[in-house]
Amino acid sequence: MSCDDTATKYDVFLSFRGLDTRSTFISFLYKELVRMNIRTFKDDEELENGQRISPELKRAIEESRFAVVVFSVNYAASTWCLKELVKIMDLENKGSITVMPIFYRVEPGHVRWQTGVVAEQFKKHESREDHEKVLNWRQALAAFAQLSGDCSGVDDSNLVDKIAHEISKKKSIFATISNGKNLVGIDTHMKELNRLMDLKSNKDVRMVGIWTRGGDGRSALAKYVYQDICQQFDSHCFLGNVKTISQGRHSAHLHHEFLQNIQRENPNKQSLKNQKVLLVADDVDKLKQLEALAGDFSSFGPGSVVIITTQDQQLLNSYGIKDVYEVDILTFQKVCRLFAFKKRDISAAIRRALCRATNFATECFCCQSSTSGYWKVTDSV
Repeated sequence: MSCDDTATKYDVFLSFRGLDTRSTFISFLYKELVRMNIRTFKDDEELENGQRISPELKRAIEESRFAVVVFSVNYAASTWCLKELVKIMDLENKGSITVMPIFYRVEPGHVRWQTGVVAEQFKKHESREDHEKVLNWRQALAAFAQLSGDCSGVDDSNLVDKIAHEISKKKSIFATISNGKNLVGIDTHMKELNRLMDLKSNKDVRMVGIWTRGGDGRSALAKYVYQDICQQFDSHCFLGNVKTISQGRHSAHLHHEFLQNIQRENPNKQSLKNQKVLLVADDVDKLKQLEALAGDFSSFGPGSVVIITTQDQQLLNSYGIKDVYEVDILTFQKVCRLFAFKKRDISAAIRRALCRATNFATECFCCQSSTSGYWKVTDSV
């Protein structure tokens, strides 16, 4: 469990090859991001070959929530860009940054398979650079190319608008739901949940459970997931407070509640049969609640996802839900708040003491430690 303060200074870090895009696409994108009050880091000085990335630049990447990587024709020719990409993808692998690939006037296949102009650029690197270093660049590029991204078209303004609005939406979701503090390590949680949801699959309905022993984080995480992915489905519904709305009512009431919700969210959809549907049922506490909804999601089409959140792990087991995300880390938020300090200059000795105290509290609450996220000591009560 880490006790580092990981507050983000920037919303976006822009990674690009200035030769290709500084005065065109990047200029327009940066202007739009700033106009929308999105804190953006844009480095105005490129390093010469052989120079190291400065500590300030590394810190800017580490302190950003999103990295927009604009891969243009000469991006891979720059050792500076490749070093930057290695750092970005290392953080992406740890779940501490979200990478948004933009393939700017290049063929994505050439990037993914490192063919064409990319292959030629790497041949030059191999003739001049250390083999291990070039291998790291290749691996970072391969991981980057596997991420879902956007391609430039005839009109750059459309792509600029899309990127800016997508970041603004995600920023707003995170600020509204987590208030920047309640959900720590959101990128790590999303990375694991995306693996379980397997959104690229077109197989039968996929059921995923989110389980915690208590706390408010479970519902907040479910809402964040819903807002983040709902646009990828034909129809979608967030059914909140299932436990509350089911109390003292016939199980059919839950079915009617679902129909009302999904009609409100998708007014033009007449039937859910064979549609790709997202259903999030939050705070389920009885098996009969799942059974009441089963008639609905059994008719969903291929690629549909049903997410169930609960405090009862046995409930998920009884229904046969095998893909379960256990979120111990969210339980610790109230514990962490107990150790909030007003002063920013907390000494290393105090930090170590807080870690020991939190570990003791963890044992007292009979909660296992988790490596799926991290927590931070807040600077204000």
